[in-house]
Amino acid sequence: MSTHGIKDVTFGLVDANGKLLTSDAGVGTNGIYLVDGDEEGATTATVSGLEAEGTVAYANDEAKRVSNGQAQPQVALEFLDIDFDELQKLKGYIQDAANGGWTRQLPKPHVAMLLHFRSYTNIDMYEGFANGQLIETGSSHATDNNAETDANTALTYQALTPADNTIFNGEPYKIWMSQDAGFDKAKMLAEVFGGYSATTGGSTTGSTTGSTTGSTTGSTTGGTTPGK
Repeated sequence: MSTHGIKDVTFGLVDANGKLLTSDAGVGTNGIYLVDGDEEGATTATVSGLEAEGTVAYANDEAKRVSNGQAQPQVALEFLDIDFDELQKLKGYIQDAANGGWTRQLPKPHVAMLLHFRSYTNIDMYEGFANGQLIETGSSHATDNNAETDANTALTYQALTPADNTIFNGEPYKIWMSQDAGFDKAKMLAEVFGGYSATTGGSTTGSTTGSTTGSTTGSTTGGTTPGK
């Protein structure tokens, strides 16, 4: 189905078992961060690698079988802006309490992500990824002159198989349409974000690679209402 626009992008950190991390271990409000603060938001989210061409096997001079490999979704993201502290936690950077600044720490954290957009008939649609890594491959800077030279935040999300193989039937990607029979937004959020609840958040058990000594004052605007 053809679509238009991008309504929002929501992130969450999950542990090695796929359970949502909250409080200082997580991001946003109750463990999820809707990128929708002042002057913040997504401009593009280009998904690739949902399927690859199958490999055809021949017998008796005919195409008899097609084998299909694993999906390897990847999302090229661009944001008008995104909260600095929240982004560092999503990338797996930790803050140096003694000297300031942020550095990468491996292994990188498990990141869940939900994209929200619409059909041409304005039906809400969602693409979810229950596990993956968020990377920022580089940064670009250029001089201002008689016009301001802006550089939007460009990120890449690499989707992985869900840590809990009962999620998405073990696939790295799931898509929803709000008018489908049985669609339940709360269930969708709980599935993508490892048990998320708007009132209680998810589990804070499990490990996280991010530091809890860094600032947690990042934007949480709309954190509990993704897909508004």
